[in-house]
Formats: sequence, structure tokens, C-alpha cells
Amino acid sequence: MRPTVQANVESGLRASLSSRNSSGLIIREEQPRNLEFPFDRLDTYFTPVESFYIRSHNSAPTLQRESYRLSVEGAVKNPFTITYNELKRLPAKTSVATLECAGNSRVFLVPQRQGAQWELGAVGNAEWTGVPLATLLDRAGTTGEAREVVLEGADRGRPVEPPIPPEPISYSRSVPLDKALDDVLIAYAMNGVDLPPDHGFPVRAIVPGQYGMASVKWLIHIHVLEEHFQGYWQTTDYAYWDEVDGMLVRRPLSEIKLKSEIARPGTFEVVPKGQLYTVYGAAWCGKGEVVTVELTTDGGQTWVAANFLDPIQPHVWRRWSYDWKTPDHPGTHILMSRAKNAAGESQPDKHDERYGSYVVDHILPIEVVVQ
Repeated sequence: MRPTVQANVESGLRASLSSRNSSGLIIREEQPRNLEFPFDRLDTYFTPVESFYIRSHNSAPTLQRESYRLSVEGAVKNPFTITYNELKRLPAKTSVATLECAGNSRVFLVPQRQGAQWELGAVGNAEWTGVPLATLLDRAGTTGEAREVVLEGADRGRPVEPPIPPEPISYSRSVPLDKALDDVLIAYAMNGVDLPPDHGFPVRAIVPGQYGMASVKWLIHIHVLEEHFQGYWQTTDYAYWDEVDGMLVRRPLSEIKLKSEIARPGTFEVVPKGQLYTVYGAAWCGKGEVVTVELTTDGGQTWVAANFLDPIQPHVWRRWSYDWKTPDHPGTHILMSRAKNAAGESQPDKHDERYGSYVVDHILPIEVVVQ
């Protein structure tokens, strides 16, 4: 790794070793709560609820089942409000989806960027149970001009990125109507248990294939719009500049980019020389399917194919492994993995600066010591 990258990662590693909660999650921010899954502990297809990373933009609101209400309004023919118990009586669906924070792996960026210094663990995979958003929209009856669906949470606060709103605002994101009618889930359970408060109790959205900021927690309002949503978290933050016909256009972040991460060995781990060591990791993408993961143990000079441990499933990670015969002589080695999808696309070699401190999807170097 370049010295500047190494310094960033070493700083993040020191923080992760010194600051963990009772469940072993790495504390990136105390308030609002932003906690990271120690990615070197990856060993199961489903991330345990207590180990799933926590990303919050504001303090968690206190909501009760008995008084909970979810409204569906806007460009609809039959606006309505539904209670928690009424929602649970509707036909349920269970889906598996991997969520990744758009800032995951930010610690690898050079120069260091503002924001939570996530390493590799702002990602997790779970089984989500709830009601398809399409069921609620069908009941409401969207108008012919409807084009986007805004998901609004009960949490409120003042963002830190300029321009800063003069008053606290709700956390809100939108998804295109066709996505809303496809696979978005209004979830009340993860891995078979009720959502914990930090994961959106009593109800949250799950938007498969999109970065985690789209899966709004503590959901209380669904607004159907006939125009593009211009909210803060859609256009100021979690957005990037794109160029169209020589003009800069602001676009919201959406699909999770193709990515592979090495869980073990961990950064700066010492591994024994002259022995078999199982390198272990996971790969995912929001659009398409991961079909290949390759690994290099010599800094990119040669690449070998890893073995998948999980089948192909849209919007879900695939764990992989490779048995590495470590060198017989002590030394430092750079390990990297790269994923490819069914369309033949591969991870980039460097970060796309259009995304600022987000979408860290390039090949990440993991330095290990053989001795």
C-alpha cells in the first residue's frame, strides 16, 4: 500500500481495536449511533442481528407498536393510514438482501475524507420480512403521472454538510415508481425477529440492490410524487455530479457497485510461513450477478480464481474462499480481490472522484506479514 493509504488504515485499525460496544461492533460515532461489523469475523451467510452494522443520521426515535401509523399519500387516488397490526395482517413476503453503506471502506481513500471512517464492515446480509410496497401502492392507486415514491423516517435532525437547512429535517429518500412496484419491502422483521430499534423498529424500508441510505428506517410516511424528489438527502448528500452533453447534472446515488472484500487475513495480520491459509471474503453488486472472484497474493502480478461458497442470488453477497500456500520466506505481501459480473464488468483499479467520499468500489489492498 502507498504510505498514505497505510496511514489511513492504521488509524482506522487502532480505533477499531480500542472502541467497541458490548456486541463487538466497532464504534465509529457515538451519537448518532454508527457501528461497524468487524469484517474479519465474517463466517455466515446471514449476518447475525447483533452483528449487523448500524448507520444512523439522527438519534433513533422512540416509537410504539400501539400508536404506530404509516401514511400513504400524494399522487394517489385513495390515501390511507395503516397501523402496525393492520400491516402485519397483510400477506407477508420474505426476501434476502445485502445492505452496504455508501461510505463503506472510506478509510482507504487518499487523501482522508470527512465522514465515518468505515473500514470493510459497513455491510451485512439478512433475511427481511414484511409487506411489498407494491401492495400498499396498489391499495392507494397511484395516478397516471406518478413517477417517484418518497420514503420518510420519523427521525429528524440537522445535517452537517452544507448547505445546512435552517431547521431540523426528516430523513427521506425516494425511489423510482417502477422500483417501488418491483421489489421494495416494507419490513418489520430481520432474520426472523422483530426489528431492533437501531435497525428501524417498528417498520423500515428495504430497497434491494441500492446503497443502504435508500432503505429508510423508522418509516412513517410514503409520499408518491409526480416529479423528481429534491430533498436534502437526495440532492445535496448521497448524490454526485454527472456530465451529460457537457453539462453537469446532479444525480442521487442508487445501485450498489460491484465489489469484493477480503475478510481474512485482516489488515496487517501476521500469517505463518510455508503453510496453507484459507483466504476468505465476500463479493456483491446491486445490478447483475457476481460470477467470478479472483485473488492476488503478490500485489497484482498474478491472479487466481476463488471458490464460491454461496449460489447466485440477485442483490445478495456471495462468500468465497481460496487456499493460499504462504511463501516459505518471511516478508510483506499485498493481497487483493476483484469481482466480475455476468456482463463481464470488473472492479475498477481506482476510486471515481465524482463520488467524493462515497462508492468506494475499487480494488482494495490488504497488507499481511508472513513470518
